[in-house]
Amino acid sequence: MMEHVHLAGEEEDLYSGYNDYNPTFDTEDLENDAAFQQAVRTSHGRRPPMTAKIPGTALAARPLGTAFGGRIPLGSSMGRPVTGAIQDGVARPMTAVRAAGYSSTAVRGSVFDPLGQSRGPAPPLETKNEDTPEEKIKQLEKKVNELVEESCIANSRGDLQLALEKAKEAGRKERVLVRQREQTASADHINLDLTYSVLFNLASQYSANDLYAEALNTYQVIVRNKMFSNAGRLKVNMANIYFKQRNYPKAIKFYRMALDQISSTHKEMRIKIMQNIGIVFVKMGQYSDAITSFEHIMSESPNLKTGFNLILCYFAIGDREKMKKSFQKLIAVPLEIDDEEKYIPPNDDQHTNLVIEAIKNDNLRQMEQERKALAERFIMTAAKLIAPAIETSFAAGYDWCVDMVKTSQYVELANDLEINKAITYLRQKDFNQAVETLKMFEKKDSRVKSAAATNLSFLYFLENEHKQAEIYSDLAMYSDRYNPAALTNKGNTVFANGDYEKAAEFYKEALRNDSSCTEALYNLGLSYKKLNRLEEGLDCFLKLHAILRNSAQILYQIASLYEMLEDPNQAIEWLMQLISVAPTDAHALARLGDLYDSEGDKSQAFQYYYESYRYFPSNIEVIEWLGAYYIDTQFCEKAIQYFERAALIQ
Repeated sequence: MMEHVHLAGEEEDLYSGYNDYNPTFDTEDLENDAAFQQAVRTSHGRRPPMTAKIPGTALAARPLGTAFGGRIPLGSSMGRPVTGAIQDGVARPMTAVRAAGYSSTAVRGSVFDPLGQSRGPAPPLETKNEDTPEEKIKQLEKKVNELVEESCIANSRGDLQLALEKAKEAGRKERVLVRQREQTASADHINLDLTYSVLFNLASQYSANDLYAEALNTYQVIVRNKMFSNAGRLKVNMANIYFKQRNYPKAIKFYRMALDQISSTHKEMRIKIMQNIGIVFVKMGQYSDAITSFEHIMSESPNLKTGFNLILCYFAIGDREKMKKSFQKLIAVPLEIDDEEKYIPPNDDQHTNLVIEAIKNDNLRQMEQERKALAERFIMTAAKLIAPAIETSFAAGYDWCVDMVKTSQYVELANDLEINKAITYLRQKDFNQAVETLKMFEKKDSRVKSAAATNLSFLYFLENEHKQAEIYSDLAMYSDRYNPAALTNKGNTVFANGDYEKAAEFYKEALRNDSSCTEALYNLGLSYKKLNRLEEGLDCFLKLHAILRNSAQILYQIASLYEMLEDPNQAIEWLMQLISVAPTDAHALARLGDLYDSEGDKSQAFQYYYESYRYFPSNIEVIEWLGAYYIDTQFCEKAIQYFERAALIQ
């Protein structure tokens, strides 16, 4: 075998010949090759056209140009294969599939028009036949959708009657639509979503218009229809209606039925339904069952409202330890709001300052503030409620609540609770304890110190200790110059000393800091009245009347100022408004009698003086006027009775 093996010698190059090539394939100098160029001009440029009449296809009788068949002569000297032939004046395509818009006829002088624009404009579209059943059904379905939308829009605007009418009309047209589909044998194509939305909207509008029986019947139609998926959730709406009707057992039944049909993946919805069940139990007085629902919610998804309701239930059954634990759960509920420092703009970054300026009072920020205010209100109310019940005394219970709040995320509320504790002492008429509690804040931060000093100033002012009141009002102003209550208290102390002009300045400053401070506006009106600036005082009280429509004090001041301005008709009109608010005010009735007497209307004057005497029979001036009236009308016996009563009083 080895005799056929050839071994390479040492001098032999194993890779020789790889760079050699046939000069026939050298195409770089073809342009300079005269013989080649001559061949091109003679064999290609002047080649006669092919006249073959038999297409070169597999079905023809001519032999295939393959290795297995006979060879056909080449069409050119370069060996170009024949790819087409002419048949009936149309060139044979170069491929098996003819390309759209392209053909070999282009070489015969035809215009290149791949888009077919030479065929002229397209024929007009056929007009839609609106008389066909399918088209009528489409138009009717569109009308039903429009009516449902109009009903919802009317409800959002508060026009409940119009919303109900549109919902009823949508229901009627939807039934016509179903009948038409049945007549056209297309009942299988009934739009269940449209039927559901029409019925659901109708039930909602019935409920909004307090037509609860009709709403329940409509909801029953939806719930009983097995073709509507997830219709069982509407039992929550039915339970809400039973709750409004105070049919609490049935409300609980439907809430539980809805709860059974909602999977555990919809956790938030299940929590809300359980919260409703707990509230219904509270309405029924079954606090133990309500506690079960609320405790489950606080363990799964704690929230402020449920925590507060749980405290109320334990307070109702008098469980001290559970009240304490529930209060701790309430203050542990996360607020899930941004830190206040986020809204403090840095001084060096102008772009960031602009962004913070834009977001510091946007809708999200307002929602955060509302949530925080709600949490503080729940905690303050709960503390005031359970403080007397969880310990032996009110003070000890309040101290426990304050200590718990100090260790929570609501540490700022601790000072407010302390001040509230002092106010509770005031309601209990324990002024000494209130003062002692408030004095603890003298060394606190400025905001709390100002609030405490304001309350102390008010306390001392009520006790007619104007000197002490002025000291604490100055302290409150020093701690917070923009505190309108502190400025009002300072004005009060100056007013009590008779310096009405200076008092008015303090009241005006308080109004500049808080235009809704009604106390400052009222006292400013009194100051103007004392300074005999009656028009300005009247303007203050008229502004107050626009804010507090049914305040008897404001109505009396307006009537008094009109009387001082010598306009008795206006004074009478405002006093009439006053007695409509306070019909048993003997002084107002006596003023009306006096005004009618000055106008010469003795009968009306007698009526109001007599009413004043009925409510307050010890007013000497009223008794004297009634006695004189009976003498003038020749009823001396009656006059004697009134004068005898006056003598007894004196």
